[in-house]
Amino acid sequence: MMRKRICLCIILLGFNSLTAQSAKIDTEKLLEYYETQRYADAAKYLQSIYPGDTDDIKALSQIAYCNMMAGKLPEAEKNYLKINTIQPNNLPTLFSLASINSRRGNAANAKIYLQQIVQLDSVNFNAYKQLATYADTPETKLSYLKKANSLNAADPDVAYDLSLTYSGLKQYQPAYDVLNTAIASDPENFTLQQALLPVSNQLTKYPEVIEIGKKLLKNHADVNVINDMGQAYFYIKDYQKCVSLYKMLEDMGVQNEGTLYFMALSYRELKDYNNAVIYAQKTIDEAISDHTTLYYAALAGIYEAKNQYNDAVTAYKKGLTFGTSNIIYYRLGLLYDLNLKQPKNAATYYQMYLKNHPDQEKEKEQIAYAKGRITVLK
Repeated sequence: MMRKRICLCIILLGFNSLTAQSAKIDTEKLLEYYETQRYADAAKYLQSIYPGDTDDIKALSQIAYCNMMAGKLPEAEKNYLKINTIQPNNLPTLFSLASINSRRGNAANAKIYLQQIVQLDSVNFNAYKQLATYADTPETKLSYLKKANSLNAADPDVAYDLSLTYSGLKQYQPAYDVLNTAIASDPENFTLQQALLPVSNQLTKYPEVIEIGKKLLKNHADVNVINDMGQAYFYIKDYQKCVSLYKMLEDMGVQNEGTLYFMALSYRELKDYNNAVIYAQKTIDEAISDHTTLYYAALAGIYEAKNQYNDAVTAYKKGLTFGTSNIIYYRLGLLYDLNLKQPKNAATYYQMYLKNHPDQEKEKEQIAYAKGRITVLK
């Protein structure tokens, strides 16, 4: 508490030189506002002392800071812009303007201020770090992060983001090197170690994945760590451990197409063919989205719009191989009825639509139309 009070007093020292030319500032009162985080009150108090047209940099800075801390961003920006006009190219002011614009969602302006900073200070780590968040392309993001990393290779956030960017560009060795350098500075950083696992798998460093993974699992049974370790065990041909780890994920209900696939292959290598078949089928089922029928319906609708009716029929029927669909049954009925002039097939699909229990309220018109057309077609 004493340290906090001392820091706040230091902030207020800038006002001492101003008291001779303005109404005396009650520093105790202002200190109380800061200590209790009543920044809006502090801003009002300062504005009551200094005229609205003041050009005093120290006063404007404190008022702007208080407004920013109080969440009054337009007022804070107005004061910082005034400071920037009076005293251009001031790095703290530019950082504050960048921060305010970032908080208000104005990425373009935030980026402009950060670019001004790096033009004034080409080795400003924080500016490059923040610029990376506004990059338009992975390559631009990579450039900013590389610069920031070259200035501070130990920063965990930059190392993490840079490794992900490298990995996204399939540059796994640089991603590995960046993470290892940062981990050397902070050996107990589990986040960086976890980020290293998928990169190490890509570089076939499987024993390393297993060694680090075991240490991480003692801290927390993370799904991603288990996933990466399972792959590593598979590739060193320890199929039983691969199965055991992925069975944990299945028991947790977080299996996916990839983990089930590795289980199927592992069971095959273990000559447990019954389970291999079961997990091969599970892999297929997992790979099929609940929305696959809708995707095919959309594709078929496009073919219809292009008058490619046979292609539309093929797409609709392909969609039905992934599950029943009222939309597809009804659309096939319409297609056979109105475009292909095949009344028997049209009636069949209208009937299938009705048998699939369409919503009586939401699909009232379609139900009535299908029933009517069946009567006519027969």
